[in-house]
Amino acid sequence: MKKGILALLIAFCSFSVFAASFKSGETVYVSTKSVQLKSTDGSFSSNSGLAVYGDMAKVLSVNGKKVKIQLSTGSKSTGWIAQGNLSKKKINKDSKTTASNSELALAGKGWSQEAENAYKASNTKLNFKVVDAIEAIIVKEAEVAQFIKEGHLMGAE
Repeated sequence: MKKGILALLIAFCSFSVFAASFKSGETVYVSTKSVQLKSTDGSFSSNSGLAVYGDMAKVLSVNGKKVKIQLSTGSKSTGWIAQGNLSKKKINKDSKTTASNSELALAGKGWSQEAENAYKASNTKLNFKVVDAIEAIIVKEAEVAQFIKEGHLMGAE
């Protein structure tokens, strides 16, 4: 029992050490289809620019899981972004290979279309149309911010 807990603790610490961490001056690439850059490291701060898949950027600073970047192309916008939207590996956005929005969403969740199909086949009583309908709902950022503010919830800025 103690060996199992110790092994789990070591695995967790190893994962924490090897998790993506970024340093000032480092070059990174946007790894999501598109994401708003924020004026501060708060989730509901105002937008300061838009980064799209494959954009190259320079890390300006890091605060926890948020990274302040400056885009190297186009508008050269500066803003905060979650670490999960960045990659240290160069992304070739001019590649002839493309993925659909649903394939990108599945990949972000660690799924492939084959894995989803296999899961659906083994769980025929589950109603996946409801899940698809929920995923299709788009709530504007301003509406979420207003909800948080009116509800006096943590994170209201």
